[in-house]
Amino acid sequence: MSMINEVLQNKVLIVAATSWLVAGVLKVIIEIIVLKKFDPKRIFGAGGMPSSHTATVVALVISTGYYVGFSNTSFAIAFILAIIVVHDAMGVRRETGIQAKVLNKMVFDTDVFDDINLEKRLKEYIGHSPSQVLIGGIVGFVVSLIMFNILK
Repeated sequence: MSMINEVLQNKVLIVAATSWLVAGVLKVIIEIIVLKKFDPKRIFGAGGMPSSHTATVVALVISTGYYVGFSNTSFAIAFILAIIVVHDAMGVRRETGIQAKVLNKMVFDTDVFDDINLEKRLKEYIGHSPSQVLIGGIVGFVVSLIMFNILK
């Protein structure tokens, strides 16, 4: 039981998880406003505005620096991890989403590929534009600042 209590008292973890949740809820709200569609699965889904991955790793970096120090090895690890996650979101995952759109159009919207038996469409909503990443970063930063005051 002690380990569970320690995890639940980990302020860095709480800040990062809260940031992820806030970004996920914002995705749902933005989709309701823009697309007039309610999809609660967007909370957990990849892609979209804002980037919950970016919000999470930015909150992780900021809170790690705040709670253990910016010269600490843990901060360096969190910082490098954040760079990798953000780069991946705007690079590989975004390109994969674009390719999925093209493939879905080719396979499902034409008769040319009738012999390909895909059970469902490929996920197109997995990467992020730079603006989605920027807003995700802002969400992570703001949530961190708010949580510092709550978790003193």
